[in-house]
Parts: sequence; structure tokens; C-alpha cells
Amino acid sequence: MAAKNNLTMTSDVQVTAREIDFVTRFARNWQHLRDILGIMRPIKKQPGTVLKSKTASVTLAQSVGEGEEIPYSKATVIEKDYANINVEKYAKAVSIEAIKEYGYDVAVAMTDEAFLYELQTNVTNRFYDYLNTGLLTVSETNWQRALAMAKGAVINKFKQMHRTATNVVGFVNVMDLYDYLGGADITIQTEFGFQYIKNFMGYSTVFLLSDEEIKRGRVIATPVENIVLYYIDPADSDFARAGLDYRTDGETNLVGFHVQGNYSTAVSESFAIMGLTLFAEYQDGIAVADIDETPTLGTLTVTSAAGSATGETKITVTPAKEASGNVYKYKVGDSAETVTYGQNVRTWSTWDGKSDITAATGKKITVVEADATYKAQKAGNATVTAK
Repeated sequence: MAAKNNLTMTSDVQVTAREIDFVTRFARNWQHLRDILGIMRPIKKQPGTVLKSKTASVTLAQSVGEGEEIPYSKATVIEKDYANINVEKYAKAVSIEAIKEYGYDVAVAMTDEAFLYELQTNVTNRFYDYLNTGLLTVSETNWQRALAMAKGAVINKFKQMHRTATNVVGFVNVMDLYDYLGGADITIQTEFGFQYIKNFMGYSTVFLLSDEEIKRGRVIATPVENIVLYYIDPADSDFARAGLDYRTDGETNLVGFHVQGNYSTAVSESFAIMGLTLFAEYQDGIAVADIDETPTLGTLTVTSAAGSATGETKITVTPAKEASGNVYKYKVGDSAETVTYGQNVRTWSTWDGKSDITAATGKKITVVEADATYKAQKAGNATVTAK
């Protein structure tokens, strides 16, 4: 007698188990990463949502005399489009020849593990690329100071923003760590493809990255409060509405996974969809500290021409900033200022690199390119020509 329709067969159980195992392991890996970083529950977004990075500044109003009206201090948050978060689709296949040579369990387990790792790496690599664009640029002479000043820079920034930075996470090149430690014994944890150290030199967690993820001589730091995990529920995607059935873990659905056999090509096919972005909300809340072991003051070529209004000069500086997070500072006087590498120019006037500057013809203007901690990196001067 033939089997009844809709009977659950052995092959069905195997496929279902594979799908459940895959989405469960993927969710567990990300839960573990969130636990390490201290990220709260992921934030769900709709497909096509534009993620925006932010920079923040506060300009305090000047003090006023007795009885005078108190002016408002100006808080500015500038948003910039980072990327659209959309559902992305991936596929892999295991041939019948591979199954025959290695056996079903080995062939499938090996490729599923590699598939899961690549999906995970796709998300983390984009996150590392974004971290490298942090706007709090710092230059130091050794790795230990870079680690310390990167942390200090982000704590200082969050204090200026009146935001809490409970813990700071660091990202370093693994070779720099071992070079610094030498033969010292230290516990390095490895979980789900991540290597990290807990409670190291004031950081809650320091992640150890490869040369492809962070260059040698660089330290990146950001508060855990600045890191957000956005996701799209695969069930909300057009794929699901089109009748394509993907297995999810049933809780925080970070990935959808489906397995089927393709008789025409004799392969076992796997399909995954996900919309997952690990993101740092404030780009100027990310410190990027680079080591300069032979620090010398660079040269800026400064030119002055008549500005657009009487008493103003138009300043041009070359070359362009060495790092996007660097700032310009300037002073106007009877003679050019003497500047040394690493000199703190915090109290100098700030210039945005394009606005005209008020200065009298014949005066000397000294322009400094400084890092996020206001340490001089390059300097130059010119005789002022004003309108």
C-alpha cells in the first residue's frame, strides 16, 4: 500500500533540522557578539530604510551681564546618509559528487559552516570599514599611548555631547598586540570567529583584527553606547510575500534559510536572506589613533587673497587634510607663530577650511592642521591680503 500524502519523510526531517540548526547558530553567534559588546536588543527596520551617521557639536553662548537676557547655547547634530538597509540574498550548493566523496554529513556540515561564517564576515567587514572612517583622529608615538588617547578622545567627546559612555570597545591589529606584549602571558578569548580580550588597559573589550580589517599601527575606539545593530525581519521582505519560504529562529529573525534539492543539476541548494547592519551612530564618536614613530611637523602651503567683504581675507591651504577628522586652527599677528609637532593649539581660532577670515593686510596668519586632540600635525603661514 502506498504511503499517504503529506507524510513527513526522513529527507524532510534532515532538511528541517539543517535549517533550524543554521538559523539557531547564526542567531547565537550574534547574541554572543552583542553580549561581548554590551549592545542591547537589535533595532528592527523596514526594508529600504536609510541609515544616517551623525556628528554632534555644542557651542556655548557667551556670558551676559546682570539683568541681560540669557542667549541660547547652540547644539548641532548633522546627519549624513550612510547606507540603505535592505534584504540581501545569498546561495550555495553542494554537488552530488561532493556528497559521494565525503559523505552527506561531512560535505553539508563543512559548507554550511563556511556559508554561515561568510554571512557573518560580510556584516563585520562592513562595520570595520566604517570604523576606519571615524572622525576623532589622533596621532601618537607608540601603541600604548595610542590605546590610551583613543579611549580618552571618545570619552571626552561623549562628555561634550552630554551622553554617557559606560564602557569603551577597542579594535586593534593582532600583530600590534603581540608585538607590545612580547612574551607576556595574557588570556585571549576566541568565540564564533572573534578574538578578543576582556578588561584590557581600561577597555571593556579589545577585538583583535587582521591586516585586512585594520592596518598595523592603528587603534580604533568607540563607546558601546555608540554601537547599534539594525536588522530587517526576513518575514517582512518581498521574498516572503512572493511565497518563498525561509526558516527563521522565531525570535529576533536575523536571517532566513532554506534548503532544497535540485534534481536537474543533482545538487543540494541552500539559500539565505538577511538585512543586517552593525553600525556606529556618531561618526565623531569613533576615535582612530595612528602611530607616528618619527614625528615631524608637516608643511602647509598657505596663500592669502582679498576676501568677499572689507577687512576679510580668503585663505587657501594645500595639501588637503591628512585625515578627515583633523581640524584647522589659526592665529593672526604681527609675526608668524612658531609651531612644533604635537603642540596643543586648542585655544587658537577654528577655521572650517573655506570661510573668509577677518584680518588686516600686512598681518601674518599661521594655520595649523591638528588632530582631534588639537595636537599640531602640519603648519604654514602667509602675509595677509585683505579687501
